[in-house]
Amino acid sequence: MAQHRVLSPLPGIFYRRSAPEKPPYKEDGDRVAQGDVIGLIEVMKQFTEVHADASGRIVHFLVDNEGAVEPEQPLAIIETD
Repeated sequence: MAQHRVLSPLPGIFYRRSAPEKPPYKEDGDRVAQGDVIGLIEVMKQFTEVHADASGRIVHFLVDNEGAVEPEQPLAIIETD
């Protein structure tokens, strides 16, 4: 199986859940379909959804919740089907 990296589309803060009291969108080991939301990036109070751009299983998130990210920085690794 091949591995695919989901990259940050812009700089900001990466959130793995929609709100502090909500569960994460996805966890390590979860299955994802292309287009599934896996997190949010916040820039100056504007939130942008981050979507899986491949189907498979999330092997590992490379950025912690509320971690700072840069454009094109890998956020997660997906093992593709």
